[in-house]
Amino acid sequence: MDFVMKQALGGATKDMGKMLGGEEEKDPDAQKKEEERQEALRQQEEERKAKHARMEAEREKVRQAIRDKYGLKKKEEKEAEEKAAMEQACEGSLTRPKKAIPAGCGAEDDEEGESILDTVLKFLPGPLQDMFKK
Repeated sequence: MDFVMKQALGGATKDMGKMLGGEEEKDPDAQKKEEERQEALRQQEEERKAKHARMEAEREKVRQAIRDKYGLKKKEEKEAEEKAAMEQACEGSLTRPKKAIPAGCGAEDDEEGESILDTVLKFLPGPLQDMFKK
């Protein structure tokens, strides 16, 4: 009879009690095993972070060697220099510093005295230009 039950259940006779509504078997060392597992996970995470920090330090050494070889500056140094230059330029001003407008973004349009409407009208066909000019 055991053989027939095993075949019918696919070898899951240990879980038979659970399937029929019985209580789970509790492992007396389950708490201890869980604590050990958590400690192992923490230790692995610390090792991974230490390895990452070592690799990043090695990469930074290589980056610094390249910067020294080609005379490049760190990104933070460039930003600090640009910020210092902006502060020096605005030292006597009471308002916040103006942001630089890239070329072609409208700074030269104001100097020429040409409005946006005139610019758009240039690209319209003849009859539509006449309609808007009236």
